[in-house]
Amino acid sequence: MSETLAVDPAPTDSAARAGVLTPHVALSRVRMIVNPASGGVDAGAAEAARAILAEYPLADVEVIELAPGGFAEGIAAALEAAPDLLIILAGDGTAGTIASSVGDDGPMIATLPGGTMNMLPKALYGTTDWRKALRETLEQGEIRHVSGGEVGGRAFFCAAIFGAPALWAPAREAVREGNWRLAWLHGRRALRRAFGGRLRYQLDGGPTRRAEAVALITPLISKVMDVDRGLEAAAMSPSGAADAFRLAAHALFDDWRHDPAVSTQTVRRVTLRARSRIPAVVDGEPLRLDHEAVATFRPRAFKALAPRLDPPGIEA
Repeated sequence: MSETLAVDPAPTDSAARAGVLTPHVALSRVRMIVNPASGGVDAGAAEAARAILAEYPLADVEVIELAPGGFAEGIAAALEAAPDLLIILAGDGTAGTIASSVGDDGPMIATLPGGTMNMLPKALYGTTDWRKALRETLEQGEIRHVSGGEVGGRAFFCAAIFGAPALWAPAREAVREGNWRLAWLHGRRALRRAFGGRLRYQLDGGPTRRAEAVALITPLISKVMDVDRGLEAAAMSPSGAADAFRLAAHALFDDWRHDPAVSTQTVRRVTLRARSRIPAVVDGEPLRLDHEAVATFRPRAFKALAPRLDPPGIEA
């Protein structure tokens, strides 16, 4: 009498990969930093991260949940372990600061989406689901040398915009979130300050020019640079109110590179000057710089572990 054996259906690709580490890099010691105070970190994230990491054959794993007032100690403990991979689930500012301090000589970094804008995580992982990004990084990750820029002691890995149009960034994010009232309030504030003074700038030591704003786009998200030769500098020079409104509309809904008031160039150093402190948005974080600032290109800012994305995960 023959016996019929039950055959399980073939596993899906994701099920077949579950628990299998990427063959591209050697992973043994892993540390993960979780900041529960970040806007994109859900309750129970640290425990969920421990459960996910336990599925993989990692010899030494620890998830460090940052406590109020103990950020520096938690980060130092993670780095002192000399991990092969440092995973960061935190806001954009925290993740960028850690990645910048580690540098290209330090461990691989995985900056998972744990903030509000998540510019760097979106560029590297193409998703705002940190669990999905974590699994795909462990299973399909490849080493990527991330370049970026630095201005006023602040590193950026996606984009920075300087000048009055930087004030449109909050309006743009409010539109993306569907908060039209907030978008209108931010836009009205930006318009009141839009003609407060132009920037003087120099690209790679060239002649001094003037513009309403200067934007610097890193190779990680630039649509026009295929290699890490520098930053894509875009000078924005609207000639009047009509041009300013059109440029603002492009910034909110379209690719501003198509605007006739914008010119671009690849650079490695930019000097910025203004009569007063310069408004800026650096990787989604608003700040004010001194009346004179220098932005430089960093060809190798840090090593990321991330799946290869094509096309890039976000647009500038």
